[in-house]
Amino acid sequence: MIHHTIKHKVTTLGGFILEEQRAYPWATGELSGLLRDMGFSAKIINRDVNKAGLVDILGATGDNNIYGEEVKKLDIFANKQFLYSLQNNGECAGAASEENDDFISFPSQPKSSQKYVVCIDPLDGSSNIDVNVSIGTIFGIYQRISRGGPCVESDFLQPGNKLVAAGYIIYGSSTMFVYTTGQSVNGFTYDPTIGEFCLSHPDIKIPRQGTIYSVNESYKYKYAQAVNDFIEYCKQIDKETGRPYSSRYVGSMVADFHRNLIKGGIFLYPAMKGHPHGKLRLLFECNPLSFIVETAGGKATNGKERILDLVPEKLHQRTPIYIGSEDMVNKAMEFLNAKEEIATIGT
Repeated sequence: MIHHTIKHKVTTLGGFILEEQRAYPWATGELSGLLRDMGFSAKIINRDVNKAGLVDILGATGDNNIYGEEVKKLDIFANKQFLYSLQNNGECAGAASEENDDFISFPSQPKSSQKYVVCIDPLDGSSNIDVNVSIGTIFGIYQRISRGGPCVESDFLQPGNKLVAAGYIIYGSSTMFVYTTGQSVNGFTYDPTIGEFCLSHPDIKIPRQGTIYSVNESYKYKYAQAVNDFIEYCKQIDKETGRPYSSRYVGSMVADFHRNLIKGGIFLYPAMKGHPHGKLRLLFECNPLSFIVETAGGKATNGKERILDLVPEKLHQRTPIYIGSEDMVNKAMEFLNAKEEIATIGT
């Protein structure tokens, strides 16, 4: 007789979500279904990202989005896929996408509560699509404020501390789905041989102190002196603090954030001349990733306030951001607090 030993249990994304739902008596399953649908859409995007050079989805459409940025074909595909999935879920009342000027309210469906709304960046880092560099999806899920009927703008204009779940998918050397409902952060790697996301990074904790700083240093002349002083601090030799730190900047926020979440580091996109409110979007990028990093033990701020406490006034609002390992973010704040230029830069 041949005895087979099972070395470890494989936990799929769907199975993990169901187990997490059972752990909380108040959970009714709607959020779980929404997260599973996000995972399903991620599989479809992953499929097309991996064959991008073989089909007509690379390159630009010739159009610009609301920010004046060139729209890539894969952006359009990803946006349509996620919106289609969310609309057909039945539990989502509407979605706000970085690719659309306004939010979209989904038609009501029989026997569905539609108690959630989703803010999503369907394809972060899309400028890297054509050169085979990691890109990703970022999403945040809120419980709607309005009751009954179509969703309204105020359902989306909630501070990040009201998020009930957030996550991102990174399409790189492997595809990972990372999410949190505020209890713990867990990462799932896609196994194409079985078509499932499998738990690979349970209970992720970001190191309190890292050795990586991520910033676009080509904009140095646009930054406040306090920001440049912090960057110079990261480059200085100091054995006691492990400096100089390594400079790593991909240009896809989700890729830079993912690396720093796993290894420890800080990502910063400050205010700068011409963009006094920063360039990254509060609802679509900063809030979801800040919710994740805080759950993992890190920190996120705009230089003055906690990102998750910012009350958005419009869907496409921007904000400066300093996000990552707590000690590194605190050190950056020391430099910013020493000089008040951050409040007036670009004016």
